[in-house]
Amino acid sequence: MTDRIEVAATELRPLLEEFIMWARKHAPDSDPELVGPAALWHRLAFSQDLGTWKRADLRNLLLDRIPKVVDDPDAAADGMLPAVDAYLTFLDQTGRLSKGSHSLAELRAELDDVEDEFVELMEDLLDEGDDDGDGDEEAGDLGDFEPFADELADLDTIRLRPDSELAAAAREAPLIAKARDLALWVGSGRKVGEETLLSDAEVEDALTAVGLPKPEADGALAEAVPQLWNIWNLAVDLEFLEPGEANTVAVQDDTAEWPFDDDEDVLDAWMLGLHSVDYGDPELDDEDLTMALTGLTRGVLVRLLLAGGSRERAELEQELSEAAADLDELGSDAWEAAGDPLATAIDWLVGYGMAEVSGTTVSLTALGTEGVVHLVDDSDIELDARPAIESMSAHELLALSAELPEEEADAEFAAWMRLREPGKAAEELLAAASEDESDALIRVQAASVVGTLGEAAVPAWQEALKVSSLRPYAATHLSQLEVEGAPEPTQDDTHWLILDMWTISAGLGRSEFVSSLRDIGPELLNNLLEVIWKIPHAHVEELLDLISQVHPDKQVAKAARRALFKARSNA
Repeated sequence: MTDRIEVAATELRPLLEEFIMWARKHAPDSDPELVGPAALWHRLAFSQDLGTWKRADLRNLLLDRIPKVVDDPDAAADGMLPAVDAYLTFLDQTGRLSKGSHSLAELRAELDDVEDEFVELMEDLLDEGDDDGDGDEEAGDLGDFEPFADELADLDTIRLRPDSELAAAAREAPLIAKARDLALWVGSGRKVGEETLLSDAEVEDALTAVGLPKPEADGALAEAVPQLWNIWNLAVDLEFLEPGEANTVAVQDDTAEWPFDDDEDVLDAWMLGLHSVDYGDPELDDEDLTMALTGLTRGVLVRLLLAGGSRERAELEQELSEAAADLDELGSDAWEAAGDPLATAIDWLVGYGMAEVSGTTVSLTALGTEGVVHLVDDSDIELDARPAIESMSAHELLALSAELPEEEADAEFAAWMRLREPGKAAEELLAAASEDESDALIRVQAASVVGTLGEAAVPAWQEALKVSSLRPYAATHLSQLEVEGAPEPTQDDTHWLILDMWTISAGLGRSEFVSSLRDIGPELLNNLLEVIWKIPHAHVEELLDLISQVHPDKQVAKAARRALFKARSNA
């Protein structure tokens, strides 16, 4: 799933860079850095359209998603809502808030409605942090990836499988089918109890619905079916079930359609339930003993990944039992009390499609590798995971290579192009570069690579002449290749190329941007500012505004302000 997050982050990057520049002037008291996680999870969980924002999605984002992924609850409590307000205002004022969205006023009203609850959630997270360590360093649990950070960073490149393959595997995950069946049994508006969600009679019916046996129980049946409640919680995670008003819970409209036809919908749903791996941890009658085995399922995952994907069950059992004893004085007692602690962990991983067992060997599936890579990434630990070359789209290749050292990027491009004819590679790369006119980095990368393909790329360049954002590159390369009838690059083409390079430089930070401007020299820069404002580039206004703010030469800054005024008047 990491590749999906990387693609979404790449899609967002130009928009967020533009927002940061906008916020410097229009919302200087907000913290634009807090918007990144909110915008990313909005894109992943609620809307593929970056400009479509609904009140319900905004509420779920802030009260459900953000508390699970926030790094600094203190900063979020103070600044998240003002930052999101500024971002929504930016979308509205720049015409990016889609027609299908609620109005800015309605979205702001929702921010007001959730403010108290959001701040309370952040304070709860802070309290949990204080309780865990009382100011000391947190000891961690069996699922803590941090002790393995160096080993994970040293792993060879992990190649992730294509979305189509992963989606096919997710459709077969038995636990998701059980969660669907449970949600359909719940139906619309089922009343739940306060002490136990379901009566004993309802528990029996629910067990039948999901195919679980009825256990022998001395007391209330509801207290003897932890597996049922894990599936119930999974159904909530997957958004098959949703709590309602007056102690009711209801199935969501599209639940019966699982497994969904669209691969992206399948993987989005699967990712929503990924953190259910924690439900595989053993649950014992004694709460302290249960806590001593917290994180066991994640501990299985990370050890499988580090071993190349497979381990003998006995080796896992010995290593994890020793880890439990080292981490908690009750670890050994908990391990003994659980009988076979690995059983529930492995069963859950198998049920969620992440592991398989063959004889005495436990192995990660392709879906399991995808999942554990995503969990490691969630922990902010470095790991080199990339899509499989044969399944990598041109856009994925360009987005990935932007983050790699030059030699590694060149190797990725070479491996990718070995699978294609040069002309086809040029066509795909330039098509990817045309997807988003605001993404200068992708465009420059694509043009640079296609420029190495010589005459084989001529048809693709000729087609690119029809795309306004690519025309300057196409005209330049066709002219260099001396293609008969090709248009000569114009001054406007040159100015577009300059704006693309400025956009990339601005994304690298203020010092890098100022340095690139100084390389031009004040006289030439002033001459450029006299004319470059006319170019219909996605970032021309933001760049002129930034130059006016950061350039040390007052005359240049003044010229940039004049140019910005003309650009806005011309828009």
